Amino acid sequence: MKKAFEFLKKLEKNNNREWFTQHKTEYDAVVKENKVFFNQIYTELQDHDNLKGIHIFRIYRDVRFSKDKTPYKTDFGVGYSRSKPMLRGGYYIQLEPGNSFVGGGFWGPEAKDLLRIRKEFEISTTEIDKITSDKTFVKYFGELKGDSVKTAPRGFDKDHPAIDLIRKKQYLVLRKFTDKEVLSDNFQKEVIQTLLAMRPFFDYMSEVLTTDLNGEPLF
Repeated sequence: MKKAFEFLKKLEKNNNREWFTQHKTEYDAVVKENKVFFNQIYTELQDHDNLKGIHIFRIYRDVRFSKDKTPYKTDFGVGYSRSKPMLRGGYYIQLEPGNSFVGGGFWGPEAKDLLRIRKEFEISTTEIDKITSDKTFVKYFGELKGDSVKTAPRGFDKDHPAIDLIRKKQYLVLRKFTDKEVLSDNFQKEVIQTLLAMRPFFDYMSEVLTTDLNGEPLF
């Protein structure tokens, strides 16, 4: 990761096509090393889960609708998807100097899935509360994260005891890593342990999204 961080720090200061072109060989070498690391994570995680695939994100930014016209991201990211429809949730790793993290969950759930989740929490939060209060969950992630709508979604009581959960439009977990931790010898082990700590959350949400409100299987 040392070479990757060194490259990203230089890129942050020289985020233009001319500089990037001149340092393309360095970039290609870093990408090659990253792929080895990302694939090792995939192989090890696959021993504990049923993954659908790996997606290594491109460094090139889509600037068409952005005020920020810098052409390159200053991070390296990878996502691992689980095998739908029975397994839900996705894993994500971001490597960036000063902003590295391992996360996962439900970033942009489909409307029907979001409604199903909200309906579940309207009925009961016993299971999700048990998961998010578990000492392992708290140790790695602290609390459930994700953006929320400003008011109660249509059809839900704004005074419902679980309205904070119901208002969410994302259900995410995240663990940040310092640069020192990323560059340490046991970083890969910590990444795997962090990803595996998401499983109780993923397994519960998968059960919710593959059953109706009566608990009957949808598939």
